[in-house]
Amino acid sequence: MNDLWRRSGRLLWVGVALSLCLLLVTLILVALKSRAGIAKSLPVYGQIADFTLTNQNGRAVSLANFRGRVWVADVIFTRCAGPCLKMSRQMKDLQESLPPKSQAKLVTLTTDPDFDTPSVLNAYAKRFGADNERWIFLTGPKQAIMNVAIDSLKLTAIEKKPEERESPQDLFIHSTIFVLVDKRGQLRGVFETSGERVEPLEMKQQIISAVKRLEREA
Repeated sequence: MNDLWRRSGRLLWVGVALSLCLLLVTLILVALKSRAGIAKSLPVYGQIADFTLTNQNGRAVSLANFRGRVWVADVIFTRCAGPCLKMSRQMKDLQESLPPKSQAKLVTLTTDPDFDTPSVLNAYAKRFGADNERWIFLTGPKQAIMNVAIDSLKLTAIEKKPEERESPQDLFIHSTIFVLVDKRGQLRGVFETSGERVEPLEMKQQIISAVKRLEREA
């Protein structure tokens, strides 16, 4: 009888020890996963240089207006007969899908400032149901726009020569990507909006996930 109790006692302690070991392993795995998540932060591609441009309401907008805010940017022109309409629809979808409490901004720059005046951009913004508090369209001196779009945001914007144009609206070759900027004005993400391997819903979810992540940063 005593031997039976001893064996039962030993089995009980072995069971407790195994349970404690499993608990310890689980805690270690959770800690490692948490550290990996912190380490796997979005890369920094560069710093956005200061700028002053004009929005669709005719007001001056500079980099300082975005301090403390995450923002998503693209480049289009309103006379575009190519991908611009699709990109603007995707931006509108993003506007409607961002969490209500998010303070993220959406920024669309024009490559065609000679035509895309604030009033033209304002009409274009209304066409896509842009929220003036969320989605900002920017125009200004051509060189100033190119400095922001190409040098800072790493977007492509090349004006076509007249002899290369296939139609009167075929004015520019430009990027079809969305880029993500953090609260400190650093370029942190690049997202393709078109192509065979791009699934719009997945792309939108990736952007929203990245926005949430950057909004949690100090």
